Amino acid sequence: MVQTLYWQRLGVIALALAGLSACSPSSPDSASGELQGKVILTGSSTVAPLASELGKRFEQQHPEVRVDVQTGGSSRGLADARSGQADIGMMSRDLAADETDVVAYAVAQDGVAMIVHADNPVTELSPDQLVDIYTGDITEWSAVGGNDTAISVVNKAEGRSTLEVFLKHFDLENSDIQAQVIIGDNEQGIKTVTGNPSAIGYVSIGAAENSIARGEPLKLLPLEGINPSTASVQDGSFPLSRTLNFVTSGEPETLTKAFIDFAQSFEVHDIVEQQNFVPIDFYQ
Repeated sequence: MVQTLYWQRLGVIALALAGLSACSPSSPDSASGELQGKVILTGSSTVAPLASELGKRFEQQHPEVRVDVQTGGSSRGLADARSGQADIGMMSRDLAADETDVVAYAVAQDGVAMIVHADNPVTELSPDQLVDIYTGDITEWSAVGGNDTAISVVNKAEGRSTLEVFLKHFDLENSDIQAQVIIGDNEQGIKTVTGNPSAIGYVSIGAAENSIARGEPLKLLPLEGINPSTASVQDGSFPLSRTLNFVTSGEPETLTKAFIDFAQSFEVHDIVEQQNFVPIDFYQ
C-alpha cells in the first residue's frame, strides 16, 4: 500500500513538472541566439550613407533584422532619440555640454570643407575672406582673384550639424550669414555648387570626395593652408573636423546595442573608408 502511494505521488509530480515545462514561454530569438527585429535610425545626412551601408552588411549577417535609415538633420536625430521615435539618432557633431540626457557612440570622423565649382579659378581663400564672403562684405569673385561674377553663397539650413560646426569654427552667428541659397543635406549642397560656377558652399569632406570620385565638377579649397582630405582628417592636421556619432536615450536594448557594437568594430573599417571617413581607432 505504501509503495502504491509512493509511485502515485511520484507520477503526479512528474506530470506537474511536464505541465510547467509546456507552459514556459519560448523565444526563437533566445533559443537560437539569432537577432530579430528592426533598428530605426534618423538624423544626420552626413552619417546616413554610412549607416545605410553598415545596415546592409548587418542585415546580411542577421537575416531576421531590418535596419531603417532616415535623414532630416542632426537635430531630428537628437530629438527622435530622446522621444523614442528612433532607436538611434545620427549626429555629425559632438554632444553639447547640456546634452547629457543621451549617450554618444563615435562611429567615424569627418571634416567640413569649402567647395566651389571645378571651373572656378580661385584655389584658396583665407579665413578672413571666407567670413567676408559669408557676411556679405565680399560679393564679387574678382575681389579674391576670381572671375568678374557675383558670388552665390550657399548656406546650410537650421538644425544641420554642418552649419553648427561651420559657425563655431568661424565664430559666426547664423543671423550674420548673407546667403543666396539655403540647402539641407550634403548632396543638395554639392548639386547646387556643381550646377553653378559662381557658387560657394561647405559640406562633409567624405561627401565631397565621393562626388569628385564620381567625376562631378567639384573642387575642395584648402583651409589655413591645409588640403581637405580623409588623410588630413586622419592625421589631425585639418582644422575643421568633427566626430560622427550614434546617440541613444539611455542604455540601448539588445538589438540596438548589437548594431552599435558592429558599427564601432574593426569589421566595418572598410565600409567607413569607402565612405571617405576615418575609422574610430585612428583617433581614439
